[in-house]
Amino acid sequence: MDVLDKIPKPLLGASAGIGAVFLGIKIFNYIRLLLSLFVLSGKNLRTYGNKGTWAVITGASDGLGKEYAIQLAQKGFNLVLISRTESKLQTLSTEITQKYAGSNIQVKILAMDFSKNDEGDYAKLKALVDGLDVGILVNNVGQSHSIPVPFIITPKDEMRDIIAINCIATLRVTQIVAPGMVQRKRGLILTMGSFGGLLPTPLLATYSGSKAFLQHWSTALAGELKGSGVDVELVLSYLVTTAMSKIRKTSAFIPNPRNFVKSVLSKVGRSGGAQQMAFTSTPFWGHALMQWWIENTVGLGSEFAVIQNRKMHEDIRKRALRKAERDAKKA
Repeated sequence: MDVLDKIPKPLLGASAGIGAVFLGIKIFNYIRLLLSLFVLSGKNLRTYGNKGTWAVITGASDGLGKEYAIQLAQKGFNLVLISRTESKLQTLSTEITQKYAGSNIQVKILAMDFSKNDEGDYAKLKALVDGLDVGILVNNVGQSHSIPVPFIITPKDEMRDIIAINCIATLRVTQIVAPGMVQRKRGLILTMGSFGGLLPTPLLATYSGSKAFLQHWSTALAGELKGSGVDVELVLSYLVTTAMSKIRKTSAFIPNPRNFVKSVLSKVGRSGGAQQMAFTSTPFWGHALMQWWIENTVGLGSEFAVIQNRKMHEDIRKRALRKAERDAKKA
């Protein structure tokens, strides 16, 4: 007698039904993912203010921050640009005001080293934005480890700077900007998250933890401000060709800053690949498909995923140490 013959038919029917429902949910979610990425548009940024409304961008002088500045200026937003190097901010300000001279885009800059957590700097920022109609805040400033490193030998200053820049700076800037948004009953707070916070990442433990903190903080803040007219969204990304990633070559899964930021600003309010996470978006299609695959196969927090992540970053560390050794011999 076949083993299946011993199983009661009602149980077989129920199992088949559960399997069909499970498969149906997966298919529905995948279709929803494709629609979110390739068909449906995001919220119109004019919801957060007419042309001439201000956007505040941290970490604005390079990479993603610079691209946010350029694309938001293109859409008619005045800019408050904050970053560590004043000369870079001046250059970017001149570039934007000249390029969009016909739109009368205004740019204010503030050179500020967030790693210092200086009270005077935050006072200057508050004085700069008080009285401005800020419609968008982009919490973009961030720092990772110079190379993958075991936590127990992570330099203390690197660990301190990551927490100060990624966590404390984001909270303090948001506390300065968000009250005005709530008062005006409109605003958008975009915070840059990372797959490093989504996937526990050995050898980047402090960075990974800081980005996981931002995930929970941003989602909690979104819940608090729901219904106030202020939208809060954490933007998840895998690698982008920036100085932080140290990657120069683009691919289906590694966009340049221009294409990544374009996907973010065109998909506000759409979850993309972050279907299981409230008030979160993974808008770039390559990153979104990767996230969906990981969630639906090995699992984001599974031991298998963590170990594979460790092996990858151990390999990156070995290559970085070999390169540093070669460079030292050439010096």
